Amino acid sequence: MPKASTKIQAEAERLRAQIDRHNYRYYVLDDPEVGDAEYDLLMRRLEALERDYPELATPDSPTQRVGTAPSEKFGVVAHRRMMLSLANAMDAEEMTEFDRRIKRFLKDEAEVEYAAEVKLDGLAIELVYEDGRLTAGSTRGDGINGEDVTANIRTIRSIPLKLTKPARGALPKLLEVRGEVIFPRHAFERLNAERARAGEPAFANPRNAAAGSLRQLDPKITAARPLDIFCHSPGVIEGLEYSSQWEFLQGIKALGLRINPLTRICAGVAEVIAYWNDLTARRHELDYEADGVVAKVNSFALQNQLGEVSRSPRWAIAYKFKAQQAETVVREIAVQVGRIGSLTPVAKLAPVALAGVTIANASLHNLDEIRRKDVRVGDTVLIERAGDVIPYVVRVTRPDAPRKPEFIMPAQCPVCGAAIVHEEGEVGYFCVNANCPARMRESIRHFASKAGVDIDGLGDKLVAQLVERGIVLELDDLYRLSREQLAGLERMADKSAQNLIDAIERSRSTTLDRVINGLGIRHVGEHTARQLAIRFRTIEALMAAVEDELRGVRDIGDEVARSIAEYFAEPRNRQAVVRLAAQLKIEPPPEPAAGRAGLRGKSFVLTGMLAALSRDEAERKILAAGARVTGAISRKTDYLVAGAEAGSKLRKAGELGVKMLDEEAFLKLLDGGEL
Repeated sequence: MPKASTKIQAEAERLRAQIDRHNYRYYVLDDPEVGDAEYDLLMRRLEALERDYPELATPDSPTQRVGTAPSEKFGVVAHRRMMLSLANAMDAEEMTEFDRRIKRFLKDEAEVEYAAEVKLDGLAIELVYEDGRLTAGSTRGDGINGEDVTANIRTIRSIPLKLTKPARGALPKLLEVRGEVIFPRHAFERLNAERARAGEPAFANPRNAAAGSLRQLDPKITAARPLDIFCHSPGVIEGLEYSSQWEFLQGIKALGLRINPLTRICAGVAEVIAYWNDLTARRHELDYEADGVVAKVNSFALQNQLGEVSRSPRWAIAYKFKAQQAETVVREIAVQVGRIGSLTPVAKLAPVALAGVTIANASLHNLDEIRRKDVRVGDTVLIERAGDVIPYVVRVTRPDAPRKPEFIMPAQCPVCGAAIVHEEGEVGYFCVNANCPARMRESIRHFASKAGVDIDGLGDKLVAQLVERGIVLELDDLYRLSREQLAGLERMADKSAQNLIDAIERSRSTTLDRVINGLGIRHVGEHTARQLAIRFRTIEALMAAVEDELRGVRDIGDEVARSIAEYFAEPRNRQAVVRLAAQLKIEPPPEPAAGRAGLRGKSFVLTGMLAALSRDEAERKILAAGARVTGAISRKTDYLVAGAEAGSKLRKAGELGVKMLDEEAFLKLLDGGEL
């Protein structure tokens, strides 16, 4: 066996560093820099080097790992049985070779029966049911330890909290089921549209939206997103026995768990390839992200006989779809303006057919991304539809051709001409003019949303008409609208106009936190708006606050404090807020009752369902008492409020010695009673 040269060793080191970086961005940050096809090429090259030069295969090589270490944001769950990754087959020949290896290992040339399943590109998770009840949910992590996301898992409607008792026999004492949490494509497109309107960065693909949603510290954010799941593999099972993958899938389906209906039994590798061809033709019809087929030896007895190698089972393989890529030319790099004034560069492309649609635009995300890939007007680029949904630029394919100058962010807003600001060390560029028409369209939508002052019936198309016709140029103009003005707009009859006028009138009476959130200040969401309302109590006091005062508010750091101070330091913003406040009846948050003074500074965690209060109402009462709400249990938590169907947080609170309250004790405590 030849010894690896210095050049080969350096290449292996470089590949390991690249793959580790991509693993971190994919599994931890949910923000990949490359598509699956590029990642697979890197991994396969490293595997080839380590196969040809075994001394290069170090224990910490990415080829020996499944994912990456769990995030410190969540508790850690140890998997009873390691969650493995799958080897890949990139074409029919590699799939056939996989079948040959199995037959050689088994010393049997008979056709192998496979369970062929859609390879879902979501977030791998494990569900644990004890005596039929869901007790834990965790991510794959590094395959040995995962992140405890039980509270978020429980918000997914397709995951039963209790298993259905089978017609015959009892529920299993322990059932571990692995599956893939997915974000449906139609909902993904709607979510990205909402994030664009809010000036927030778009998710690269549905897989990242699923991962980002499930790994939220606040379960309410997860609950608001339409996540789904398909279960596909067993972990440890006690109290039930299955002899094959197919029998297992039918068994868990009877228990109420969701499986993919496209799974098929294949009598040999030729049928697996035919199944792959069928799904390749139909993949664009699926409402979820799929990147191939998983073929598993159906018999559990044969699976046990075949065992595992390195990070993968010998008895299963992922037969990947071909990457959906195409070459085209960048005709222009345009800049779009979002609600908070954030500038997003977009590549305007020579239209090209890709994955069943014509692509004319691709997001370039930010200037750093443009610089990293060195994309310029006139370049020929390779584009890929990540998850067959969002097109993005993979790389410039002809960097040696004559090229135009580098793209430069404009110094003035392309819509209103106001100054563009960029802070040292930050990625974003922002228009400072709160009355920029592009910002105003998005600002009105945000201000009128349910998390803002909640003006029912003020939809996107109507907002666009109001701004384009110059009827609403600032937020306070909404409260001067007449029925006659509205009735003259497209698709607005007298009755619709009056309904909207009534909704606007109702929105005049609102709360301070809704107004603060509705202003759309950068980095200020619902939670921060509530904290600001509790601390300053009037919009005038908030406007007068200096940066040091803002940093003194709970959960507000330097960046958020600076953003709020800069917003109110802009004279046009201050004038707009004063005019808006004059149109509203703003209620301050309730003063903490005298009997609740002892709760100031205390930390609460909520779990389960409360009967008398919604989660939002309970959080408001806790904040009004001067306490705070967090998403995760720790030794610093003072109280766990446990409603019906409380999850693993209840067990963790007991282990950490955190005081637990049922709903009755919680309400008594809020009213100043003794525990």
